[in-house]
Amino acid sequence: MSKNTELQQRREAAVARGVGHATQRYAVRALNAEIWDADGKRYIDFAGGIGVLNTGHRHPKVMAAIQKQLDAFIHSCVQVMPYEPYVALAEKLNAKAPIQGDAKSFFVSTGAEAVENAVKIARAYTKRTGVIAFSGGFHGRTMLGMALTGKVVPYKTGFGPFPPDIYHARFPHAYHGVSTQDTLDDIAHLFKYDIEATRVAAFIIEPVQGEGGFTVAPPEFMSALKKLCDEHGILLIADEVQSGFARTGKLFAMEHYDVHADIITVAKSIGGGLPLAGVVGRSEVMDAPAAGGLGGTYGGNPVACAAALAVFDAIESENLLERSQTIGQRIRAFVAELQKDTHLGIGEIRGLGGMVAFEMVQSGSSNTPDPDATKALTTHAAELGLILLSCGVYANTIRVLVPLTVEDAILDEALGILASALKAIRGAK
Repeated sequence: MSKNTELQQRREAAVARGVGHATQRYAVRALNAEIWDADGKRYIDFAGGIGVLNTGHRHPKVMAAIQKQLDAFIHSCVQVMPYEPYVALAEKLNAKAPIQGDAKSFFVSTGAEAVENAVKIARAYTKRTGVIAFSGGFHGRTMLGMALTGKVVPYKTGFGPFPPDIYHARFPHAYHGVSTQDTLDDIAHLFKYDIEATRVAAFIIEPVQGEGGFTVAPPEFMSALKKLCDEHGILLIADEVQSGFARTGKLFAMEHYDVHADIITVAKSIGGGLPLAGVVGRSEVMDAPAAGGLGGTYGGNPVACAAALAVFDAIESENLLERSQTIGQRIRAFVAELQKDTHLGIGEIRGLGGMVAFEMVQSGSSNTPDPDATKALTTHAAELGLILLSCGVYANTIRVLVPLTVEDAILDEALGILASALKAIRGAK
């Protein structure tokens, strides 16, 4: 019996069924964009821990920062006895986030916590309760996170009822027939039929949807949304949990737009692999909750904060913003060549910078989703040594979250595996 099989049997007996796994391969070690399983097989990692590893597995600067902090202390709880790494990270995030005017921030442990706290802050500042989110958006697995998330299966199934005063409009995606005007009309209908604009505290939106399929919010829509916010005293929350920290070729995806969010949530790659998340926003907004209203026992753990400071250093010193753009261009160009063979069934290719995705569609069609082929592709790619993730409202999107530090030769190898796997499942030569 293989070690992977043995571990899978133990997992089935010990771990709750609701915890899903993209593969039944068990990681034992990793370095940069490579990862090895319990049977010693090597894989190229196009999943990046679901967007956590923009600076790769075990980046030397991150590892050195972790070790240095481990040698000092691991935990004190910042609300009991604060420490410099937390303050230094807040200073860095405030300076770098695309927030207009003075900014403040604080830290928690997960993206879902960041989202929950962003809503808390928006409600405290506006003295309103309503929140409008968008179809396809993913904002976490807590009760409020599920309420905000715009996808039922698998995130909401069997868990309701959810917190009230949460509403959804369609996310604009022309490829699937939803225009910017359609979305604005949805919001107008919400204001007319469900909740008056003066009771809405915030819109929450992923500038590039993660689980929703790497769908990019059109610039004209983001401008129109900000205009609605300004007209009605509504805050704009940008959920950058997956799109932040160089993934899109900018430090934050919101830098691709000519408007500023009032609040931004961060997580995933900020910690270089350690659990860390945060909320950054306009100072007057962030200061709305009373003292003691924000926090958490493990929030802003000193080891994670030290790692995050090293992540900032790596992004800057290794030109990872430019690298993200280069990687994205190479992947899009490669997939576009494959797309020319209509038998392979590649639909829309999209994303910003190194946040790239493409849809799998029925062979010969323009945009009929093919989730079965998508599942077959991720399965066969893993057999060939490439870890791929699927996502999307129709479960037919392949997303690429390869570390931005990946070596060119390994990236080329991975793309070759992708092509081989795709041709194999489609019966092409």
